[in-house]
Amino acid sequence: MTGSDPHTAPGRALAVADWRRRVFALYDDVRARAGADPAEAHAAWVAGRDELFATHPASPLLDADRTGFTGLRVAPYDPAWRFETRIVPAREPRRLEVPTGTDGVVPFELLGAVELPGAGSLDVWRLASYGGGLFVPVKDALAGRPGGTYGGGRYLVDTIKGAWLGEPGDDGDRLVLDLNFAYNPSCAYDPAWACPLAQAGNTLAVPVPVGELMPA
Repeated sequence: MTGSDPHTAPGRALAVADWRRRVFALYDDVRARAGADPAEAHAAWVAGRDELFATHPASPLLDADRTGFTGLRVAPYDPAWRFETRIVPAREPRRLEVPTGTDGVVPFELLGAVELPGAGSLDVWRLASYGGGLFVPVKDALAGRPGGTYGGGRYLVDTIKGAWLGEPGDDGDRLVLDLNFAYNPSCAYDPAWACPLAQAGNTLAVPVPVGELMPA
């Protein structure tokens, strides 16, 4: 395998596929719990991600970082950061083509924006390639600060990987956005990954002290 991309090796590809299958299952469990008790759902999410990061062969943790790993840095659940939002359609079309080292050029089209009272607004993107889906990253005022959040921003929704909390009610233009579930992209742990990061429309001027924090 000398000179080959380790991400395309058969064993690695199967491991990544299994990782995504297990993430889908984790979010299925989270959505089932969240209606009755979002804090309980959050605890299950934290425990499930800790297990995946510690034990799964596709964990984004580097081998050196698995030694002594005791869990991801995640803030306690705060219900003030849970929002039921409505997508306001974009007035003008906008497209992003994000080059990544691992997935080629990933195209996104702007669907609209959601308002988070007291926090600001976030753009909602559609993945404009095979698989489709929604993508909502978030970058806040703590990004890149010591003990804060990841400098490139975190992910709230990435449906191609199963990461979303569902829709409140039957309206097709609504989303649950709970910033307690904001998580770091893989590139926060392993520089071999290249991840789409938060753009200006997905940047909040306020600190968001919940969700997954900067790796130690």
